[in-house]
Amino acid sequence: MSNDIMNYLDKDRFAAFVGIKLVEVKPGYAIARLEITDDHLNAVNIVQGGVIFTLADFAFAAASNSHGQVSLGINANISYFQPPQGKIITAIAKEVFINKKIASYNVEIFDEDEKIIARFTGMVYRKKDELPID
Repeated sequence: MSNDIMNYLDKDRFAAFVGIKLVEVKPGYAIARLEITDDHLNAVNIVQGGVIFTLADFAFAAASNSHGQVSLGINANISYFQPPQGKIITAIAKEVFINKKIASYNVEIFDEDEKIIARFTGMVYRKKDELPID
């Protein structure tokens, strides 16, 4: 199932446009990674906050859909701690709570020195539909 989920999420056009790569998915868990380029920097020459949010959101989507059930974000929050150092940032999403209708996730985002740069929390509504995986 994890490979099916990874293949399914490869169809996320925005994540691909930004440059996000899904590294690992298992039930309730996902890792996503991004190599920073000049296109990801803001006017002060640091990674734009929306880029970090997008990476965290994608890991959150992968973890929440990892059970094969369509799950859609209904709430998200992020706290930024420090700008990343180096060229790679990684988001690790972990399930905190799940039931038939909702689930909650924590996502920690690290730079390539494995220092935490941000923390994201998100909640999904779990639809009755299964993911359309072929």
